[in-house]
Amino acid sequence: MNIHDLAVLYEDNHLLVLNKPSGILVQGDATGDEPLAEVAKRYIKEKYDKPGAVFLGVVHRLDRPVSGVVLMARTSKALERMNALFRERATEKIYWAIVQNKPEQEANTLIHWLKKDEAKNKTTAYSRETQDALRSELSYKLIAGQSGYYLLEVKPITGRPHQIRVQLASVGCPIVGDVKYGYPELNPDASICLHARSLSFVHPVKKEMMNVRAPLPDAGLWKYFAHLDE
Repeated sequence: MNIHDLAVLYEDNHLLVLNKPSGILVQGDATGDEPLAEVAKRYIKEKYDKPGAVFLGVVHRLDRPVSGVVLMARTSKALERMNALFRERATEKIYWAIVQNKPEQEANTLIHWLKKDEAKNKTTAYSRETQDALRSELSYKLIAGQSGYYLLEVKPITGRPHQIRVQLASVGCPIVGDVKYGYPELNPDASICLHARSLSFVHPVKKEMMNVRAPLPDAGLWKYFAHLDE
């Protein structure tokens, strides 16, 4: 990924917030593919003519096929404080998801117990308390329908691996393109129709309330809901 392709949503001396495209890793893994964090370091190094290694801490991650808001910290102090905010659930994350099956209830809170199989990189949802499974909660509401697809706004209360993907699938609404959790076919670009729409938090240094919003992808089914971006 070229540094000039980075979509910077917010930037100051303490934070860097990006709109991650689907298909890009946030942090490195066994594939060896260059992650967003390394591209962002190159961006900072070039823009500010930084000598030596650039510090950039990843505060949270998105799954590879997911797009949207990713927050990184440019100082160790900002990283420590943002990690504390996430740990204390003092941030608000909003996701938009496109599904083909209209949920039975237009708004609801879902509670499951989730257990991740690290070897398979897949999470299983249980409807009741289960050994080694973590209680997981989210709320959703239907915000639009177009051409046989439905757009849901999702607010995760907890932050579990693949939480939104598996919880929506568990109520019969797998995310479009998410074959891992029951959607019948891949999207042409291997993305899934899940977008981290916004992130709200108190700035770790300025102490101001921040709300950073990521524009929708301009490809695939997102075009049906582009008018909501205006």
